[in-house]
Amino acid sequence: MIQTLEEMIRRCCAYGIEFKDSDGFTHDWCTLIPALELAYETSVHYSTGQTPAMLGKGWNPRLPAHKMRKDLIDIHPTASSFKIMLDKSHKGADFKVGDLVLVSTLNFNNIKVPKKLKDYYVGPFVIVSLHGTNLVQVGLSGELENKHPTFPVSLIKPYKPADEELFPLRNPTTPLTVTSVEQNEEKKGKESHQRKES
Repeated sequence: MIQTLEEMIRRCCAYGIEFKDSDGFTHDWCTLIPALELAYETSVHYSTGQTPAMLGKGWNPRLPAHKMRKDLIDIHPTASSFKIMLDKSHKGADFKVGDLVLVSTLNFNNIKVPKKLKDYYVGPFVIVSLHGTNLVQVGLSGELENKHPTFPVSLIKPYKPADEELFPLRNPTTPLTVTSVEQNEEKKGKESHQRKES
């Protein structure tokens, strides 16, 4: 025990009477004795298998690490309950090429309708291709033709046609098909090629 304490104090005195710590503050080695005592009292000794504080006082002092460990233990059930709730509500993208989807107008700023009257979703549009699990390319038409056709899955939702019995006066929309999207792209390519030649 005395050897260990001597070694600990020797380490603190090795720099002289005063020394600077890593933050640049000057300390007298005597100010470190309480910290050395705490470190010694809370370390488990090989010969006894217990800490000196437990053997002498019957209890171990509470350290900041104990509080942090308790907080981590308390966080675990909360995190697992959040995961269960998220897994219930979160669904992966189960879209396929050719499916009809509606596209969110959240980021469409130049639609010629006041913001309060703007539809939340427009469409239906057909899915032309899938880029991984989170991106979908749709065939845009009408005034949206000039917009970038790739959208994250969070901004699209499946299209469900209106029931004709419940809504007899509603005009059914005729979405583009994959072949008509490809024909439109070929037509645009030919037009741009003709402009370059002239």
